[in-house]
Amino acid sequence: MSQPRILDGKAIAAAVLEECRAEAAELKAKGITPGLAVVLVGSDPASKVYVGSKVRTCGELGLFSKKVELPEETTQEELLKVVEDLNNDPAIHGILVQSPPPKHIDEEAIVRALDPRKDVDGFHPENVAKLALEDPTGFVPCTPAGCMKILEVSGIPTSGAEAVVIGRSMIVGKPMALLLVAKNSNATVTIAHSRSKDLPGICRRADIIVAAVGRPEMVKADWVKPGAVVIDVGINRVEDASKKSGYRLTGDVAYDEVAPHCSAITPVPGGVGPMTIAMLMKNTLQAARQIGA
Repeated sequence: MSQPRILDGKAIAAAVLEECRAEAAELKAKGITPGLAVVLVGSDPASKVYVGSKVRTCGELGLFSKKVELPEETTQEELLKVVEDLNNDPAIHGILVQSPPPKHIDEEAIVRALDPRKDVDGFHPENVAKLALEDPTGFVPCTPAGCMKILEVSGIPTSGAEAVVIGRSMIVGKPMALLLVAKNSNATVTIAHSRSKDLPGICRRADIIVAAVGRPEMVKADWVKPGAVVIDVGINRVEDASKKSGYRLTGDVAYDEVAPHCSAITPVPGGVGPMTIAMLMKNTLQAARQIGA
């Protein structure tokens, strides 16, 4: 079998970030310094890494960033007050409350409290509606937007293609399906999930598979028809005694066995992951443009 094309999310993200750097400079020349606030409740190690990466990227691109770190015991009311203050802060164009918050926080209520014009994660109901309506003033969730960017830059045709999205979350699965079925993509889309009957059979029909189910190496070689394109959104820690860290990162796709069947595939890490932060920066610049100084 021929070697698949490896879709290098790292390189595509780097190009997106260069565009963002140029746009940030243009906005600054007009007197607008794009500002992103990242709110972290608690001390989850993975969340701390993500937040640090977002703040660092802002600095590299010339964006203003504000990191708000709150203790684990922060109440719902206290967090809502922080969101309200950021909604009213003219220096902030984008607000991101790092997910997941501690269990006592109602995440949906926090999302709904965001000013939709500053909801750069794209989870507020108003932005979800704009995505469904194909209104370009809304914000598209960063991970699905990154997946679409990979397909677009890599020249992978979606028009008329049969696409299967495995996963139905509001973070990836549902918005991914909406993007693929939109008028400028024109794919035929099936949303599948862990309870779908004959999930392998559904996947075997697909020209494009987007795996976003959160189960390590769930998608096997016999799920993928020859020549399909596979976008692996999953990032899972799997115990591995041979690694210094004691674990290795793997996607939702059994990469080594699936790759030989594909025409193109994203690796984990280095595929979709880097695109998420790049698209967050893009959304923050869009918010700064739309809100203004």
